[in-house]
Amino acid sequence: MPSLSSLLLKIPDELKPMAAIGIGAIILVLLVLFHGFGVHRILVSFQRADVRMRIGRPHLGRAGFLFGWSVFLILSLHIAEIVLWAYALIWLGLIVRAADAIYFCANAYTTLGYGTVDLGPNWRNISPIIAISGLFTFAWTTSVLVSIVRTYLRLIEQLEMERAEQLNLRAAARTAEYTALKSETEEIKAHRSQARERSKEASFSERRAIRKEEKLEEKQIHDSARAELQKIRDKESHDEDMLGQTTPQNDSEVKK
Repeated sequence: MPSLSSLLLKIPDELKPMAAIGIGAIILVLLVLFHGFGVHRILVSFQRADVRMRIGRPHLGRAGFLFGWSVFLILSLHIAEIVLWAYALIWLGLIVRAADAIYFCANAYTTLGYGTVDLGPNWRNISPIIAISGLFTFAWTTSVLVSIVRTYLRLIEQLEMERAEQLNLRAAARTAEYTALKSETEEIKAHRSQARERSKEASFSERRAIRKEEKLEEKQIHDSARAELQKIRDKESHDEDMLGQTTPQNDSEVKK
């Protein structure tokens, strides 16, 4: 079975420019469909992660990583499209070396328009088709980036508010812990004072009993204070986990 490059050689020279436009148009449509699928998946993944990050404890670092990762994926998508164009030209037999094909497609795709590689006079109409595909995909990417940046800024604004609320919750918890510990100390001091008063006129055996009773009461006070501290910390943890639960989400952010 003859290769595709050998079939292209059989096309009359006067028809090759039109054939270049037709072949380039087909590849362009397929590439734009590929780009649309790619940016759709990136945007959906970003929106899903955005919804998850709005609920629970605020993580500003994760939000920044999410934004950077989305930009990297979009860049990778464009690089993949340049490589696909290069592979198509090699498959068509228009360029032999892969490095030359990638270099040529990168220049045409980004509309830089310079380079030492050429397709020849009969097939050079593919070059503007590659440039048009770059214009289409970059315009699409721009709209997606605008949506991502807008969502990211709203996310950061909410996380900053939640971070301030989280600091308030922690400050309130530390204050409650300090109050509980202070109350424990004062209660122990009061019990010790009462025990000393009772021991003044008591016998040796009675003093031992009073001391034993005092230690038991101090242990109960200590255990009660520890339970109160744990309760305060559990409430603080629960309140932090519930941050963002009541924040309304936009319809576009909760889809899928």
